[in-house]
Amino acid sequence: MFNVAVILAAGNGTRMGVDKSKLLLEIGGRTVIERTVSVFENMAEVDEIIVVCRECDFETFSKLLPGENITFVIGGETRQQSVKNAVDTIDECDYIIIHDGARPLIRQDTVIRTLDKAQTDKAAAVGVYVKDTIKLVDDDLNIAGTPNRKYLVSIQTPQIFDFSLYKASLEKAVKQGKDYTDDCQLIENFGAKVSVVLGEYDNIKITTKSDIPLAGSLLEMRKGETADE
Repeated sequence: MFNVAVILAAGNGTRMGVDKSKLLLEIGGRTVIERTVSVFENMAEVDEIIVVCRECDFETFSKLLPGENITFVIGGETRQQSVKNAVDTIDECDYIIIHDGARPLIRQDTVIRTLDKAQTDKAAAVGVYVKDTIKLVDDDLNIAGTPNRKYLVSIQTPQIFDFSLYKASLEKAVKQGKDYTDDCQLIENFGAKVSVVLGEYDNIKITTKSDIPLAGSLLEMRKGETADE
């Protein structure tokens, strides 16, 4: 079995308010992108890693991530286009593992559980139950309804798919002129089901400046958990 991890790292960090990729910011002495990639680089279940980045970050990322099984692809204007750029370079693959470069706290056991589920169901994604009550609103921000929280899940990454299914789903979306912000939507649009694997709330996405110290604190908590074992 040959599995490829696609790490999406082509964001521009606008919401972070920095003049460089947010993935070059450090958490506990290592950059975000190094922490993220290292999770997959040290897994026997992952044979190849493709990092999708901006052209301006290509050289920097290449120096930070010199692993023999790591290659780099320039991202597109949207998430879907970025993944497609990576998919177009893949010759051989059984399962494609798509992960946000901005989620450096993903645990290897979560990746493995999601991969196991994908091998059974062909499509699986990590998610957590929402904690807050969610409201539907109309165009004037008036509350229009309250969905049952029991059925609401916040989807994270990785999202793992049978490669043939993902490629067919991507081709269909492109032909339809659709551009999705979530890979699961591609599979849904194709008419297939995606299973959810319950993950951890600390698998946060680095989006704003406050997420950096938060991620650092979560890492320290993990060290404490390990020390207690």
